[in-house]
Amino acid sequence: MNLRQRPLSTALRGLLFGGMALLLCAPLAAQTNTNTDGTAPVPATTTAANADRPTELGTITVTAQSRSQQMQSVPIALQIVTARQIDTLAATDLSKMSLFVPGLVVSANQPTQPNYELRGISTDDFGVGTESAVGVYVDGVYAARSGGALLAFNDIQRIEVLKGPQGTLFGRNAAAGAISIVTNEPSDKLEGKARMRLGNYGKRYGDFLLNLPLNADMALRFSLFDNQSHGWARDAATGKRYGQDNDRGARGVYRWNITPNTRVLWSWDHEELKQPPQPAFGLIPASAWSVRPDPNAGVPSPPYPANPAQYLNPLHAPLYNDAVGAAESRRFDGSTLIVDHSFGWGSLTSTTAWRNFDTLNLGDYDGTNQRTTYLDTANIEHNNSWYQEFKFAGSTDLIDWVAGTSWYSEQARQTSRTDVFTDSIDTLALNVGGASYADTFAGFDSLLKLFGLPYSVLGAPWREQIENHGRFKAYALYGDVIWHLGDKLNLTTGLRYTRDQKRFSWFNPQRSAPELDQTIDALDAMGLLALAGVNPDAFRQNLIFNPASGAPVGVLVQGRNTWNDLSPRVVLDYAFSPDVMVYGSVTKGYKAGGYNSVQVGSHFAPEKVLNYEAGIKSVFPGPNLLLNASTYYYRYDNRQSLTLDPNSTGSGVPRYLVASTDQQAHGVEVELQWQPNTAFRLGVNGAYIDATYRNATAPSGASLDGQPTGEPKYSFAAHLAYTWHDVAGGALQFDLSHAYRAPSRCNNDSQLQGTCQISPNFQVGSARQITDARLGWSAADDQWGVALYGTNVFDKRYVDGVNNITTSVFGTPFASVTPPRMWGVELRARF
Repeated sequence: MNLRQRPLSTALRGLLFGGMALLLCAPLAAQTNTNTDGTAPVPATTTAANADRPTELGTITVTAQSRSQQMQSVPIALQIVTARQIDTLAATDLSKMSLFVPGLVVSANQPTQPNYELRGISTDDFGVGTESAVGVYVDGVYAARSGGALLAFNDIQRIEVLKGPQGTLFGRNAAAGAISIVTNEPSDKLEGKARMRLGNYGKRYGDFLLNLPLNADMALRFSLFDNQSHGWARDAATGKRYGQDNDRGARGVYRWNITPNTRVLWSWDHEELKQPPQPAFGLIPASAWSVRPDPNAGVPSPPYPANPAQYLNPLHAPLYNDAVGAAESRRFDGSTLIVDHSFGWGSLTSTTAWRNFDTLNLGDYDGTNQRTTYLDTANIEHNNSWYQEFKFAGSTDLIDWVAGTSWYSEQARQTSRTDVFTDSIDTLALNVGGASYADTFAGFDSLLKLFGLPYSVLGAPWREQIENHGRFKAYALYGDVIWHLGDKLNLTTGLRYTRDQKRFSWFNPQRSAPELDQTIDALDAMGLLALAGVNPDAFRQNLIFNPASGAPVGVLVQGRNTWNDLSPRVVLDYAFSPDVMVYGSVTKGYKAGGYNSVQVGSHFAPEKVLNYEAGIKSVFPGPNLLLNASTYYYRYDNRQSLTLDPNSTGSGVPRYLVASTDQQAHGVEVELQWQPNTAFRLGVNGAYIDATYRNATAPSGASLDGQPTGEPKYSFAAHLAYTWHDVAGGALQFDLSHAYRAPSRCNNDSQLQGTCQISPNFQVGSARQITDARLGWSAADDQWGVALYGTNVFDKRYVDGVNNITTSVFGTPFASVTPPRMWGVELRARF
């Protein structure tokens, strides 16, 4: 007999409620009689008494505490995103719907470098030397690197967003919270379905699913998707499109019930993404460019320093990007093998997982198509990881317990590359290097022309890069016990010990400029350089990653660190009735220390957070109303963030460095759901947070003590659904979702980082809102359906932020903006 099909006997109660092992491994969770969206199904037969009876709220089964529980019995602030909600919003990954989860922000302008933020805490460094403070788990397996942390949805059952530190339950790197993505598993029912969406901007999306029982003990589930679009932005000079979708993937899952008590579950995931990079909208109008007042007449140059009063509004500015080889791509493969076995005393689960991906992100970082200000950056990553975990769980009349151990090993390589041309090196030298025209490539080039020599040193590509290699290992030993102190009172105590071992290296090779070298070698061989008194080595020095910026050339620098941590949690919950429960908790979160990829020899200590929380979870059966609320306070030590360092301009292009700060916040979160009948459903989620720095100095030297971190104080999301039954032999449903996020709170460093108001011509960090809508019809047997959907239906667009990496050297700031309204038609069928 399949463990998922056993009744909730005393033995299974020990297996389920004693299993914190279930947190990272869904296979031991009991198979409940639920719909695909996680709610209890409406009975197949209805009577006059129950025809209008709605689904009871709060009945979604979750594994947030490594136990299969109804969400209302879990003493943790969490929000569930169901498969139905994903389909309603036509979301293809979590970033497309994160605004509808207050407190959660998933920035995916660059899907290979996403940024997760929860309760105001994020780590926006995408390098292999550090990790996110928000843990992302797919079927219990940790997605360690940002490059593989935001995959497209493929046969998703639900997403559990756990707010607040989850160090004991989820382990390291869940200091701000955890996002647990649960996929569907093979069932014993033959099932197939297909869906297609066609929309504006050339949108073409399709997915297919086949669930195939092989025999009484085996089943196979296969799904695939293909997501394409033409893109919503076009280069004004070349016509190249940006904002495209070009993503496809497949997933296969095999289940084998070897014995009534032993099961094997094996899955394989594959995804390929290849699209243009994020568009960079330049802010300097063409009318402000001028010709250099030097012998290199005719070469356009932007005003320096840049004047914010002249900035264009990026929402209406033309796009000019000229990065050579611009692309963003990812190839991902992952496999997970789970073996679980139940004993008379409890259960044992073994999880073995392998992940491998390669990513490339090469984009324009000056927002122009002029050679004199050309700069692109590329992030190239290769990652390979293994994970092994053994979990034991059991139950007695007094306690439900779980204990286990895990091992994680990872090898990661990263290349941080910057490409310029000798023309843009001249601009840098003249603007910030104190050079005269005679000292520039243009000056040297004019001499070559003066003497009629058929050589040129302008227009030559110049590349510098830092290469990183990381070897990481992590070991953990943990235990968690729920003590039943009475029929209504429970005490939970848990502790996890983690040991992180990291080895990291930096190598800064000599710059690469083969065309320039060929010219210099030819001139040197003719003796012309010696005649002019020019040392050829002057042309071969690194200008961006060099000793002056702390990056020795041609020297391998290595670092090695070990960190140990104990992450406890204590939770007390009391049930006033079967429908009302209150809880209080003290939890600790931990994130391993690490390294900054482009800051040679750097390392930073682990992040630690202590969170105090109290909450209530309640359901009122009469009106079928659910009301949950929580309040919290946390102190966060050594929080790491990637910030622009303006102090490096004298030695080259500014760098983004990891800054460490101490923060604190207090907040309130509220969830309300109301479903008075089967036709109508209303849901509202809201969050308030006041996040400030306790101890912080910005890279610019500005003190941030006591100032806001930038996190908006308020956010909320509301969803309304109404269904008309017996329409054309089926049901017609209307869904409307709206989300609001208050303005960013500025501090002394916000303008430099481009997150608050910079120019009078447009808003940065303003309040934002989005409205999505869907009108769909389904046949009575749900065998097929059609829908019209829209995202951002009121076409609200915002400036995501301004990037100043080239502002202080070229005078070329640029901005990123949010996409416009999208709409489409969906057709689906099942068999």
